[in-house]
Amino acid sequence: MAVTLSQQHDDRHDERNWETVDRVVFPTTDADMTMPLYAIAWTRPVLSDDVVNAFADFYSLDFAAMNEADVRRLLNASRRTSADTSSQVFSVDGRTAVTVHAGRHASFCTYFNAFPASYWRRWTKVDSVRFTADVRGTGMLQLMRSTGRGLIHPVREIPVDAPDKATTVSVDITMDGLLDGGFFWFDAKADIDAELHIADARWAVPRSARREAETRPFSIAIATFNRAPYCLRQLRAIAADGNVRARLDTIYCTDQGTDHVCDQPGFSEVSAALGDQLTYIQQANLGGSGGFSRGMFETLKAGRAAYTMLLDDDAISEPESVIRAVQFADYCSTPTIVGGGMLHLDNRTVMYAQGERFDKTEVRMFPCVGAEYNHDYAQFPLRDCPKLHRRFDADFNGWWLCLVPTAVMEEIGLSMPAFIKFDDIEYGLRAKEHGYATVSLPGVAVWHQAWHDKDPGRSWEEYFNNRNRWVCALLHIDRPKWQMMYQMAYGDANLGLRLVYSGVKLRHLAMRDVMRGPQYMIDALPTALATAREARRGFSDTDTRANITDFPEATVEYEPHGKPKSKQQVQQECFRAVFESLTTNRDGTADKRPQRAITAKDATWRAFRGASSVLVTSADGNSAAWCRRDNALFRKQFKRGLFLSKEFFKRWDRLAADYKAANLGSVAMWERIFRG
Repeated sequence: MAVTLSQQHDDRHDERNWETVDRVVFPTTDADMTMPLYAIAWTRPVLSDDVVNAFADFYSLDFAAMNEADVRRLLNASRRTSADTSSQVFSVDGRTAVTVHAGRHASFCTYFNAFPASYWRRWTKVDSVRFTADVRGTGMLQLMRSTGRGLIHPVREIPVDAPDKATTVSVDITMDGLLDGGFFWFDAKADIDAELHIADARWAVPRSARREAETRPFSIAIATFNRAPYCLRQLRAIAADGNVRARLDTIYCTDQGTDHVCDQPGFSEVSAALGDQLTYIQQANLGGSGGFSRGMFETLKAGRAAYTMLLDDDAISEPESVIRAVQFADYCSTPTIVGGGMLHLDNRTVMYAQGERFDKTEVRMFPCVGAEYNHDYAQFPLRDCPKLHRRFDADFNGWWLCLVPTAVMEEIGLSMPAFIKFDDIEYGLRAKEHGYATVSLPGVAVWHQAWHDKDPGRSWEEYFNNRNRWVCALLHIDRPKWQMMYQMAYGDANLGLRLVYSGVKLRHLAMRDVMRGPQYMIDALPTALATAREARRGFSDTDTRANITDFPEATVEYEPHGKPKSKQQVQQECFRAVFESLTTNRDGTADKRPQRAITAKDATWRAFRGASSVLVTSADGNSAAWCRRDNALFRKQFKRGLFLSKEFFKRWDRLAADYKAANLGSVAMWERIFRG
């Protein structure tokens, strides 16, 4: 039910009793790359059968029974063109203002500008939301809402007839029908011969629903290591946003590198602009977990802020996301971790992930139930993608942007001293076990470098990825499953088949160090990176060169081919490849030239099969390595991995008890680390 403001008769009529928590904003830079996340041209909604038919996913298609016309209809049903953000439809007039051109129709059911009503319904005590906007011109505002199925319903049409002077429109919407999901938004249609101007559109909630009456500031923790220009850009973006500054206590910028942020041109100006709202700290390199924990630690010590926002130094922020996360946390019924999504930096409309879950059977992360990785909002806008209208419940949120309440830190401590990798996952699981939820809130996100430009298995990161994964398992999984043994063997095989023998060694070094116990993890925090780097030396896959021409020319270039196979057939093929590598003595260490050249995109185990040596480029495109097959070494490594896995599971109960008793993430533990 929707009620206009003029019809309200209770004490909430007074605007002072409402707090704006979600402002409709528009990009002022990089608009050509990001606009589909903010506004799109209106199109007629299409209701597909799978939205209303619960059995649509039950049945497979009989492709053999299809004729050419059937296949054409199937393909045409899923054809999509990129969202229309043409200036012929609308134009952005400023950070909070837009003009819909005469005869045009725009929709604001987009990632950044649709109000995530179902999340407010689930996690807060808010029972109604107020939409307000300043409008001028002639046309119509259409307030809309959706359900968890993605079904769209009109709420109210608001005629606009204000050709000469702006007027304010306001509508209240009750929070019903939202248990499974749903958004609120508005569309705007200009008359055929007049423009429609909309400014300062916003969503407000009753202040009486706040968890605490007092409005307290928040801090920001940024950890940086030799990314000084990026970090300075982040500081500059925060300094320029008044809404963020109004709530900000201070930014704890922890610089752990040798290329210091304070030496960057322009730092003094940004520092002066922020004043007391910037606390610049230099410390030894303790990784992301050490840098973020320092900011959390300082927040607790200062005793002023209600939250600490963990924010990556090299991310590009949408500043509205920062304040949205803080204000949502203000209204959560209990202290709640609030995170946001990660959009690709190289393809700005693609969402890598919006919250994730943790599989305790296989000890890995996966998208929230019903969600997917790498969703493109330009091709599939929120308005036209019903599955995105359901509410997604997360176990943890990546620390590219994550708001942690002080109350949570006081009870469960800070990050585990992981250096990098799995610290955000472990913290989310730890919080959940103590009754604190993590909410990954739509409309809250940063742009960050995508993972497809990285291959941790071919770098020192594999050590931390494997070590911290199993420490996390010891802390949060009661009993090991057989699938864990398979995962360990699979990880070794995956790297071995790609001739990344250094990565296999790092995995085993990590497992050995896990079995050394929690004290070793603490003692090795300042030195683990150097140890991992040293352990990689001497392998062909680590002998990288900046140019392909630094190596002899490969005999052939790998070209993917072959017909698609079932998942079972691919697994069988992989098992045969592992068997071949373990039972033959093929050796490419004496090759005079690489037998095969493989691009980074195609560097899967299948591309390496049958080759004695390969020339392969790195995922970031900056180097190449001549990887040489040594099946005798792989056989030795694989056996070593099986032995370590067996020992690990044999010691599971004792190790789990030791790691839990060590309280690795406690404030007292980090205080000793920082002093040391």
